[in-house]
Amino acid sequence: MCDTCGCSGDGGAVLRKPGVKDYHVHVGDDGHHHHHDHQHSHDHGHSHDHAHEHHHDHHHGEARKVQMEQDVLLQNNMLAERNRGWFEARRVLALNFLSSPGSGKTSILEKTIPALLEQCPVTVIEGDQQSTNDADRIDALGVPVIQVNTGTGCHLDAQMVQRAVRELDPPERSLVCIENVGNLVCPALFDLGEAAKVVVISVTEGDDKPLKYPTMFHEADICLLNKTDLLPYVDFDVAKCREYAMQVNHHLEWIEVSAKTGEGFDQWIAWLKTKLAAL
Repeated sequence: MCDTCGCSGDGGAVLRKPGVKDYHVHVGDDGHHHHHDHQHSHDHGHSHDHAHEHHHDHHHGEARKVQMEQDVLLQNNMLAERNRGWFEARRVLALNFLSSPGSGKTSILEKTIPALLEQCPVTVIEGDQQSTNDADRIDALGVPVIQVNTGTGCHLDAQMVQRAVRELDPPERSLVCIENVGNLVCPALFDLGEAAKVVVISVTEGDDKPLKYPTMFHEADICLLNKTDLLPYVDFDVAKCREYAMQVNHHLEWIEVSAKTGEGFDQWIAWLKTKLAAL
């Protein structure tokens, strides 16, 4: 059980590759074996018959929970910094795509990747609780992709990304797209070592999302408003949504796109090419 967000990682995350049935890697299974066969002898020849009483009226539970939360995030942040150093050393642009389920992250990647392949190699890490559905879609584009199934976990963490990167081994001067688990809450808390966070929302969601989930928008570097082709058919106020987002994070960049029609992709691709040129 993750004490930071409450999701369960009891079964551990598993890496899978589309079309490779035998490929199955458990995150954390790095080939190191830890033996705990040492024995503790208590044959001291003296008695442990202590009659003293213990009173624990103070509240250990809350303090212990806070300490565990701090430990989990500290360990994740340390691994994230190692990931970031690895990316920077190889001049790899790593982007963390975040959204609620169904906002269109995978559709945006399907539209984005072909437009960039002439400029640089692209690899993709897909995060979902179950299935390789999204990884299968990316695999159809012919780029290296790996699926991280988190089980009942609701977010990717730095260790999962570190292991996926080790398996993919992205080349120098390339783009790594990390599609996080669909969730506007917990993924915002976990640094993966990315260069930038890309939050995706769609016009089929409420235009008050930035106010309901401020941490996500505060942590993001750029927001893609997707499915703009549906604006004539839904009650969504673009100006109000953008205003709310800017209230939370006035540094947030904002691009309106439609993965279906390609509207706005010139601006999005130009943003990416500027980042890639700076590697």
